[in-house]
Amino acid sequence: MLMEKMEKNPRWKLTTIYPSFDAPEYIRHKALFHERIQTLLERLEAPLSPEGLLGLIHAYEAAAELAENLKAYAEAVYTADTRDEWALGEINALEAAALPLEKGKVLFRNRLKEQQALVLQWIESEDALKPYGFFITESLEKAAFQMSPDMEDLANDLSRSGGNAWTRLHEALSSVTTVLWDGVTGERKTLISLRDLARSPDRHIRERAYKAELEAWKSLAIPLAAALNGVKGTAITLETRRGWKSALEKSRFQSRISEKILAVLIAAMEGSLPLFRRYLQAKARLLGLPVCAFYDLFAPVARTGASPERQWTWEEGTNFIAKQFDAFDPGMGTFARHAFAFSWIDAEPREGKIGGAYCTNFPLAGESRILCNFDGSFDSIATLAHELGHAWHHELVKDLPWSLAQYPMTLAETASIFAETLVFEGALQHASFQERLALMEGSLQNSCQVIVDILSRFYFEETLFKRRALGELSPEGLCELMEDAQKRTYAQGLDPDLLHPYMWAVKSHYYSPALGFYNYPYGFGLLFSLSFYAKARTAGPGFRAVYRDLLRLTGRASAETVALAAGFTLEDEAFWQQGIGIIAVQVEEFERMVTHITG
Repeated sequence: MLMEKMEKNPRWKLTTIYPSFDAPEYIRHKALFHERIQTLLERLEAPLSPEGLLGLIHAYEAAAELAENLKAYAEAVYTADTRDEWALGEINALEAAALPLEKGKVLFRNRLKEQQALVLQWIESEDALKPYGFFITESLEKAAFQMSPDMEDLANDLSRSGGNAWTRLHEALSSVTTVLWDGVTGERKTLISLRDLARSPDRHIRERAYKAELEAWKSLAIPLAAALNGVKGTAITLETRRGWKSALEKSRFQSRISEKILAVLIAAMEGSLPLFRRYLQAKARLLGLPVCAFYDLFAPVARTGASPERQWTWEEGTNFIAKQFDAFDPGMGTFARHAFAFSWIDAEPREGKIGGAYCTNFPLAGESRILCNFDGSFDSIATLAHELGHAWHHELVKDLPWSLAQYPMTLAETASIFAETLVFEGALQHASFQERLALMEGSLQNSCQVIVDILSRFYFEETLFKRRALGELSPEGLCELMEDAQKRTYAQGLDPDLLHPYMWAVKSHYYSPALGFYNYPYGFGLLFSLSFYAKARTAGPGFRAVYRDLLRLTGRASAETVALAAGFTLEDEAFWQQGIGIIAVQVEEFERMVTHITG
């Protein structure tokens, strides 16, 4: 029955973006891309004036949004099938074509820096430039952390055969590797399929899948360790030359948060760890175990008094999401239905397709696309809602100039997790005791990943950067760092002998040379969105306008300014405790339900 439902899961349609790589529209846009870059470079040679600066910004935006559109298309085709050599070739070609644009961005910032005093005056006095004030001041800050134009040009060129190539190696190996599962039938399972079995109600299957997965990652450990060393080594070399004190300092800048905000966030996450250990200990009691193993983290609670987890058809899941969005903002529900009706989503799990989920935007078409691997569980519905939250965010800013619609990951995750929260709260409304138990456990399971596991990944990456600066790490060394990080966060919540030492190989986030610490923004997004939801729940229907305004501001201000506009202060520890307070209530209810069942 589940397979029948999965077979009906849709694949996305990209024809409204480009029909194919050899379509006239795609070929024309590739040629236009070169022209727009040339226009930008020519404008950079002209004397700077208020009118000239505005024209320069428009030329910058025109080239950048076309680059984003082309790259998003090529990567969408590739991630849906990593065996597509044409798509890989197009990604490489676009990276090469974008090199002059990257140089143009460096020159653009240098021009601003050369006439900084005048430029700062113009954004105060010239009405046409005032909307670009944040973009200009942030560009001036970036100018302080870049090498000479020739050095940046060389770094970008080398990245195609360096950092970015290591990233693609990880994508290829992790998406096509299979493991023999049944020696009699010859059935093989992908790494994605093995991880999906972590949700099996049969502990023997979960354990078997976990062991098979670890063996598979072990067989890939040497090339993946080389890739991770290459990515982080590249990042350390380049960011040191650019003047960053550390990769974390650069990450904070990219996230648009202060050092104090990050410190308060991490402290709040650390302070919540005892709560999550209580949750895991209660789950162990529910499962009849002395302590959970790593492969029990996603175990359903069906065998302990709850009814078997409902399996949703694609139609049931999408209708449910749209209905929950409607309850908060009818426009949000209408948007979700449009995404479903016009095939914006690739939901079918299959070999060659990458695991996980993401949302990508096409600025020229004003559309988004979502890749996920829908398996009929409520968790996959929550994941879909999460990605639709990203798409809704893009929908609300797509009419803004490109430079005013570029928001950091911290605020992007706020939009997605808020959408996920709407769906979860909707599911609770009419749930029976057994359904509520499963939903509550699922919510805590997700929060545990976003706080506890994310914190372990943060610790791991923080240590990894320090150790990589001294030399390359072996696969065994990476496993040791990961286990230490997991023990530090999960502590007595998990069996210390049954952790996941190869999580450094699993998570693609580590393999981004330009974006380190792709982890704590999820914790930021969860706690921000929970605090925001708590306010929305008591503020009434008018609060949807506050939410829309907040999302529209995310590309034009720091995270602190965006939060202040909604009435929050990010440097105040009490703000983050509001979100943790919601989780604490859930833990207490879950413990009561477990006690009711187990006695």
